[in-house]
Amino acid sequence: MATKREAKPRPENALEDARVAYIDALAVQGRSDATCAAYDRDLTRYLDWLLERGVSEPEDLSPRLLEAHAAHLLSTGLAPSSIDRAISAVKGFQRFLVSEGLVLEVVPSRIAPMKRPQYLPSVLAIDEAQRLLDQPWPKTPTGQRDRTIIWCLYELGLRVSELCGLDLLSFFDDGNLVLVRGKGDKERVVPVLASLRARIDDYVGNWRGDLANPGKPTGALFLNVRGGRLTRQAVHAIVERAGRMVGIEGLHPHTLRHSFATHLIEGGADLRSVQELLGHADIATTQRYTHLDLAHLAEEYYTSHPRARA
Repeated sequence: MATKREAKPRPENALEDARVAYIDALAVQGRSDATCAAYDRDLTRYLDWLLERGVSEPEDLSPRLLEAHAAHLLSTGLAPSSIDRAISAVKGFQRFLVSEGLVLEVVPSRIAPMKRPQYLPSVLAIDEAQRLLDQPWPKTPTGQRDRTIIWCLYELGLRVSELCGLDLLSFFDDGNLVLVRGKGDKERVVPVLASLRARIDDYVGNWRGDLANPGKPTGALFLNVRGGRLTRQAVHAIVERAGRMVGIEGLHPHTLRHSFATHLIEGGADLRSVQELLGHADIATTQRYTHLDLAHLAEEYYTSHPRARA
């Protein structure tokens, strides 16, 4: 019988002690579990790299070390966004060392943010989205839950974490509005279409109770088979499976969010309104969808204009 492998013990030194204290401080500041875990991984990797070079004390840190570490990360093929986050974690850690009196000043660095490739988000065609929503769903608690999840992701434009965080009490004004908690705990209100409202009412009224655990009551909207709140990993699996059922391989929850935004813009929605609905802090993020809309218009032009065939 296989036994669970124990975590490798961390070395005992001043930098390691400071790393643990810094991650604890981030949690106290209200940073999300995901952010704390990512920073913890980044700093653990950095401190291991330093230890291989004989560095274990705060006063031994230098700009050259940080720049060499960034070059090392680049050589491993790590994504630019992951490298930027890793450097940000280290810089935040260094500021923490100053605040704790472990070093006198922040280690300066000339590292500039990585240039990231500009990817346009993948989206579904409107008929694909319709096929996905209208496929025959099993008349079971999990089947109807999964159906409601797909509808919520597409008709509300939610991130996976936002969907998992929905509670029964998130909906108000007779179910016409939903309060969504987004990145950085920022809240926004999204209107609920009548079609989705009917779907949610059916799921809550006829199916959710079969998933609930009376011994561990929860206000979460979407439950797993043990009656607990559904995880992001479970939602990813549900979406991928639902896509496969209608011939869409590798469907990702974020594709439904991208499709929501793109279809709104194609339908004439104002960019600022879409920004509010998506919860984007910067409108430049929302403007990616105008590129998709232009691509759609170009395709229509080249297939429809009589001179395009000349």
